[in-house]
Amino acid sequence: MERILVSACLVGRRVRYDGGAKPVGGGVVGRWWDEGRVVVFCPEVSGGLPVPRAPAEIVGGGGADVLDGVARVLTASGEDVSRQFVRGARLALEAARAAGIRVALLKESSPSCGSLRVYDGRFAGTRVPGHGVTTALLRRAGVRVFGEDQVAEAAACLRELEPSGSA
Repeated sequence: MERILVSACLVGRRVRYDGGAKPVGGGVVGRWWDEGRVVVFCPEVSGGLPVPRAPAEIVGGGGADVLDGVARVLTASGEDVSRQFVRGARLALEAARAAGIRVALLKESSPSCGSLRVYDGRFAGTRVPGHGVTTALLRRAGVRVFGEDQVAEAAACLRELEPSGSA
């Protein structure tokens, strides 16, 4: 059975920067949960950041650039939290590898988990196309990453990977 890495906030865990959650609720994700497919992970908390915490954005590039040391993840006050984001991404990849995971469903727009877009680094609420740090590392390792608005696409990907096509 194919398993799927899912952002902890998407299953209702209160791990977001503001202490909240963004659960996707029932449906396909609920079925995955009931089937024991879901591996829950929050790279930011696992990387050593508290809940709640200051909002952070990628400055100077995207998630891959942070991994390569070219860009940084900063809070609005200028605190560099890149090290925690990279550590969390590495731990997410370790968890994915340990569970044989090839698909992830992560929180869109997050500086860790964004798969299509992230905030632009100016703390003005503007999103731009790009990937978060964890998404960049998972993709480098061959994991297919989807945002919470792409549950149907993630389900189709899991079905393609399942020998019986039952995901």
